[in-house]
Amino acid sequence: MIREVIVVEGKSDTAAVRRAVQADTIETNGSAVDESVLKRIELAHARRGVIVLTDPDHAGERIRKIVAARVPGCKHAFLSQEEALRGEDVGVENASPETIRRALANLRTEVPGAEPQIFWSDILRAGLTGRADSASRRWEAGLALGIGYCNAKQFLKRCVMFQITRDEFAAAIAGLNGGKASENGEV
Repeated sequence: MIREVIVVEGKSDTAAVRRAVQADTIETNGSAVDESVLKRIELAHARRGVIVLTDPDHAGERIRKIVAARVPGCKHAFLSQEEALRGEDVGVENASPETIRRALANLRTEVPGAEPQIFWSDILRAGLTGRADSASRRWEAGLALGIGYCNAKQFLKRCVMFQITRDEFAAAIAGLNGGKASENGEV
């Protein structure tokens, strides 16, 4: 049984989570997260802790941001779009139990007010923005770091929020560059 309450978008997501693990969930009922749901999430966080597991799409990211802004210090589990894809539908409900268990085993905890270890210059040097292949590089680096896919500004924000270390970042980038920390040898 997972101690924390898992925040998901809907009933199908709850069913998928329960196929994978024993856990309680709170459903946001889509991206229009209302005040009563946010109050339940706050209470769950205060009493048991909260894990946010939303769809790897725009609406899921919107929900994740709303919850994180209202309830700082949440834990976050991420699925890639490929892991949550069935046909053209992307969602937690499509993920296998093994994939959900892996995402829950690789939680990232938000640390409000964290001192950054990764900076915009690191994002640029790593080719995570400003290149034709930057989106695919962010995709792979996000998978390696367990922070999901996002645009370059959000990628940096997640690196800071989840206290990604320089060593973790360098290892993820080395995986993209055939073992080198960056294409020019720098972190």
